[in-house]
Amino acid sequence: MVEFKIVIPARYGSSRLPGKPLLDIAGRPMIVHVCERALEAGAAEVVVATDDERIVDAVAGLPVSAVMTRPDHHSGTERIAEVVDLLGWTDAAIVVNLQGDEPLIPPDLKRRLARLLARQDVAEVATLAAPIHEREEIFNPNAVKVVLDRDGHALYFSRAPIPWHRDGFASAESTLPHDFPWLRHIGIYAYSVGFLRRYVAWPHSPLESIESLEQLRILWMGERILVLPVEQAPEAGVDTEDDLLRVRERLNGDPPLRLVAS
Repeated sequence: MVEFKIVIPARYGSSRLPGKPLLDIAGRPMIVHVCERALEAGAAEVVVATDDERIVDAVAGLPVSAVMTRPDHHSGTERIAEVVDLLGWTDAAIVVNLQGDEPLIPPDLKRRLARLLARQDVAEVATLAAPIHEREEIFNPNAVKVVLDRDGHALYFSRAPIPWHRDGFASAESTLPHDFPWLRHIGIYAYSVGFLRRYVAWPHSPLESIESLEQLRILWMGERILVLPVEQAPEAGVDTEDDLLRVRERLNGDPPLRLVAS
């Protein structure tokens, strides 16, 4: 059995959906759904990391902790790094980063990711990827692509179509060449606490800035990211009004909380 913790960064401000963690889904704030899915994963501890007392109040009735963090963080990873120091967690502890707008990530994926990280000693970060089957997706800049080495470590992440299939992309205008396993990155991570403490001490990297992908700071610094391929990407979270309507429909009549051992 692998022990792990889940931290849920939940910032109140959002340019598209202000107060997003508190938006109503099936009669409850979205952050409550996210917390319940985290508890179902069997984490030893679930912590909400927020910058707003209203979010603290929203989760007060759940068996989770809520920690107030600074409002000036640039990413969820930086917010989590503040939490691990505030709570005094050891460097060896494993933390799963579950974003506060992802109420549909299956609990099993969180457990599998923590186990993957714990059962090897090469990388201190692990994440997920799923197959890309459609040409439209490989060319969509909102779909982040990842290329792996032979051992399953990330070589690069990009919003561009990577790797570029020189002959296949030129000859096929509507289909995706099927002679390579194109992968889409799924933005859920597991880290060691020691890694998080190193990460926040590093400067922003040029690659991270131009692609707007925080994980590129890790590769820029020469560290490895282990990638777990899964058969299918989990349903996307809430980023737009359309996403909110979709997730509301999906979670209407959500079943009661079920705690599952890790």
